[in-house]
Amino acid sequence: MATGIAHRLFMAGITRIVMTEIAHPLAVRRGVSFCEAVYEGFMEVEGVRAERISNGAALDLVWKRRSVGVIVDPSWSIVGEIKPDVVVDAMMVKRNMGTNKAEGPLVIGVGPDFRAPDDIHAVVESNRGHNLGRVIYKGQAEPYTGIPGSTEGYKQERVLRAPKAGLVKHARMLGDPVNKGEIILYVGEEPVQAAIGGILRGFIREIEVEKGEKVGDVDPRAERTNCFTISDKARSIAGGVLEAIMHHYNRPEV
Repeated sequence: MATGIAHRLFMAGITRIVMTEIAHPLAVRRGVSFCEAVYEGFMEVEGVRAERISNGAALDLVWKRRSVGVIVDPSWSIVGEIKPDVVVDAMMVKRNMGTNKAEGPLVIGVGPDFRAPDDIHAVVESNRGHNLGRVIYKGQAEPYTGIPGSTEGYKQERVLRAPKAGLVKHARMLGDPVNKGEIILYVGEEPVQAAIGGILRGFIREIEVEKGEKVGDVDPRAERTNCFTISDKARSIAGGVLEAIMHHYNRPEV
């Protein structure tokens, strides 16, 4: 979701972007995630490039190269350093970890547990359905259900989760076609099988994970290009973030 937001803002001309990450990102949709720059040093998604930086001083050079900055900074300390015009909280944790209006002139939260205008300035709905991408200026988004959105009628079946804590070991590759019952990866010595057939659209890196962690995503539509292009959901959420920014900064003076 965060990459979809950064990509849309960049394509709309808002190009001075920095994204914060944890030391070992847990993204499953690695083919379209700027967090891969943490591991590889850079990542390109649909023509937009991101580069890893080690500190805020490197941002000017990255921005001059027309790239998005990615920094390992789980405490968001760079926000206080660079004092951005807009702060967007698009973390995967499905709850507000303390993000508030004091962090910038415009603070936007994606998903549940953010309250506007009490905690932040605007909330963008992240649940699939009629309100996906809607900007909320008074109230909050729908609660987190833990149930994935439906794709071709499949919900939980398309998501691969770690059966226990341990180190992931791949048996297949991102973008591979897979069959129902096929072993996709191992967590420790325990195999994880596909519950449906399709394309392996999302696949976590070979890292340590916790029990229940999402480690893969099988897309029953079997379109390989979906593995490497931003989803409709991410684009919709990104459109909501862009709307909130334009609404805030293009209001007539009162």
